[in-house]
Amino acid sequence: MTRPSGIRNNAYIMLALAPLFWAGNHVVGRAIAGQVPPAGLSVFRWILVFLLLTPLIRTTWRRDWAGIVERPGAVLLLALIGGAAFSTLQYVALIFTTAINVSVMNSVTPALIVLTSVLIFRDRVRSVQLIGIAISLAGVLVIVAQGSWALLAGLTFNFGDLLVFLNMTLWAIFSACLRLRPEISGFGFMAALAAISAVANVPFAIWEHAIGFPLQLTWSTVLAIGYAGVFTSFLGYAAWSRGIELIGAPRAGPFMHLVPLYASLLAWLLLGESLRLFHVCGLVLILTGVTLAARRS
Repeated sequence: MTRPSGIRNNAYIMLALAPLFWAGNHVVGRAIAGQVPPAGLSVFRWILVFLLLTPLIRTTWRRDWAGIVERPGAVLLLALIGGAAFSTLQYVALIFTTAINVSVMNSVTPALIVLTSVLIFRDRVRSVQLIGIAISLAGVLVIVAQGSWALLAGLTFNFGDLLVFLNMTLWAIFSACLRLRPEISGFGFMAALAAISAVANVPFAIWEHAIGFPLQLTWSTVLAIGYAGVFTSFLGYAAWSRGIELIGAPRAGPFMHLVPLYASLLAWLLLGESLRLFHVCGLVLILTGVTLAARRS
């Protein structure tokens, strides 16, 4: 049987779009670091996602709910680690570390996805996938080090970097375990994830308010919630989940290496930063590695 056509059924388009939305979130997250409470922001971003999904699940919610009831543990696990914890810890980490350190730490995610897939589900990993991960990782390091080995060697890591690594481990587990989600619509699954993630972060948002770090509605806050809700959560999660559904977590993992590449391009296009030779070299390496790792055989 031939596979259905269309953008939603093209794994490579889906997996290329998700890192683009997340690269923008790194810029937003770093810009508001220390100004907006992480849990409070997460609560409102997931509420926004749920509201966006409500009209889209109007005709399927009964069937989706029946599927969720059959496998509540899987939905709860995926929502807590991939939605509630991951989204909040990312903003917490950005308070303590720099964007370049986040890019370096994020670069281990494809390897973590492969490792968790092997450990949990005994997935078979082909040598070409490992080669692709290594080549795309080299491209990431070329970009974040700006082509200078001295800059890379001089990087120091702190508490925020440990949080990033923990967060990337959670994301790897989430990506590997997406196969456990019940057979329900993609929008239905996202709505359940959004609802659980919002509720799970409420106690932490209340604690933030109690210690004098309330969420204040300003233009920067509203824009941050809007971007995080629409692009980072709604579109990003939907595209990533669909891509993994089509080709599997181990082959999808290396697409995470597109995040620092996109971040560099966005800085060039939107902030006027110069596009230099190391960006081009990193681009070639990342695209080569991703292509190899995503090959079917």
